[in-house]
Amino acid sequence: MITQQDVTIVRDLATRVAEIAALPVQEDKRTLWRKLNARRPERPMVMIDQVCWNEMPLGDEMILRCTDAECRGYEEHLRRILYQWEHFPVDMVVEPFVCIPKAIHGIGFGVNVHEDTAVSDPTNDVVGHRYLNQFETDDDLDKVHRPVINHDAAETARRLAVAHELFDGLLDVRPWGADLNLSLWDPIATWMGVENACFALADRPEYMHKLVGRLTDGYLSILDQLEQQGLLCQPQSLIHCTGAWTDELPAPGYDPERPRTKDVWMMGLAQMFSTVSPRMFKEFEVDYASRLCARFGLVYYGCCDPLDGKMNEVRQLPNVRKVSMSPWVNEDRGAREIGSQFVYSRKPSPALLAWDIFNPGEVRDDLVATRQACEKHGCSLEYILKDISTVRYEPQRLFKWAEIAMQVVGG
Repeated sequence: MITQQDVTIVRDLATRVAEIAALPVQEDKRTLWRKLNARRPERPMVMIDQVCWNEMPLGDEMILRCTDAECRGYEEHLRRILYQWEHFPVDMVVEPFVCIPKAIHGIGFGVNVHEDTAVSDPTNDVVGHRYLNQFETDDDLDKVHRPVINHDAAETARRLAVAHELFDGLLDVRPWGADLNLSLWDPIATWMGVENACFALADRPEYMHKLVGRLTDGYLSILDQLEQQGLLCQPQSLIHCTGAWTDELPAPGYDPERPRTKDVWMMGLAQMFSTVSPRMFKEFEVDYASRLCARFGLVYYGCCDPLDGKMNEVRQLPNVRKVSMSPWVNEDRGAREIGSQFVYSRKPSPALLAWDIFNPGEVRDDLVATRQACEKHGCSLEYILKDISTVRYEPQRLFKWAEIAMQVVGG
């Protein structure tokens, strides 16, 4: 049973979020994101995500007061929205709804990760990983099981009932289906370790083809089952930390009760391929990921992997609209390769917020250099600051980064 005190806490926060969501600026920002995603931007856009929330509090803004675990989850979500809106909103959009995940089971391959971790800050959920290799023999390939999707409708109904009690009259409640990260190689990296996997690509290529082939077939089966059961998410507001608002989705024939892959965005990446050759990238990533990308309406491709030297291969992936340009790219080459074909999704280095001494001038120079490269080559540009592991417990650093970024883009 949820206490009345918990209900009051959540509803008070939801009231504040609803008031912000109703501001005209939210639709103004959605319009700007739609224009960017159509590659007809008014200006570059800015988003901040994956924040070191353990370092953010200045006062009592982030103190959780609910006693029920489910309510605390909603409370934390709402407090983060309010905190970001107050201190570093950049081009975030505050939506007038909450998404309630459906109780979907079976999205996985049956392989448990075996790892050792290293913790530098016990208050931070960012830790170091050393993954143990579980794929060394042909028999190990049988560890990858074909996923079987099922939906616990009773649990979904229970979650929705709680959400309606907390949010009705304030924020819309949306049942939310699977919103997938379809990386082929991130899972393999956790099952083998990156070094082991990279050696195997060179030493045992047929074995690795079999492994990534099983994942690709498994993902395609997952997508089929989610579509058949009406368990995919609806058109997203965000895709991998960036605005997903677009006039191109959903596709004609859209049924909100049965979303299809072609109605939504997909995210793809192959981060452990950062140092492999374009040829190997094509053989082991593009040839497999293309089967997944072809299913979706639009694709956001890349993350921390530097893709400035692999754009010939990225162009072979169907339906790509945005391409990540990580902190490790040659920016001019990346902008030249992207041109007007894709959105240049720049990931400024979060390390600039983590040095012993924070240098606002260095932040500005970094952002201006990106904008100049994109203007030179006609790129649609967004800045996505993410993977912020630390700001040295000085949240004002992040606030200042946001202020500088909005000055650079003219927002």
